[in-house]
Amino acid sequence: MTKAENPTAAEAPLSFECELADPPEKVWRALTEPELLAAWMMPNDIKAEAGSRFTFAGPDAPIECEVLEAEPGRLLRYSWRERPADKDADQLPAFDSIVTFTLARTASGGTHLRIVHDGFVPLAEPVLAIAGAGCGLSLHARKNPIAANAPCMMLRAA
Repeated sequence: MTKAENPTAAEAPLSFECELADPPEKVWRALTEPELLAAWMMPNDIKAEAGSRFTFAGPDAPIECEVLEAEPGRLLRYSWRERPADKDADQLPAFDSIVTFTLARTASGGTHLRIVHDGFVPLAEPVLAIAGAGCGLSLHARKNPIAANAPCMMLRAA
């Protein structure tokens, strides 16, 4: 088998699937409008167009991203490049991954949201696996920024 057919634990992505009552258009806005994305994740300057570069204001250092694919209301995929803060640069590896959000309208008019965070380095995986113990999403406001793979993401969309 190839690596793609049989990923090792260090290569396996974290993935979550959730059913949301809100329509894909509203969920899309929560994922792509900087002020709405900042309300549940981190301050950012996202522009949801393929090739667009943006940053999240990470807790220790900026997280550099590039939109790889953007199909409004359906698919958002971006690279996630997190570098250790200067004081930790010699002890921690860089963290390069891909985050993919796939949205599909449900029969009731809501959204089936699938989130895949792929490409973890082995050192980071145990912490991220613990964070991925559950997944609950809500489109109500939350002021505490959290990572894309956190279990209780809170989206806020107007």
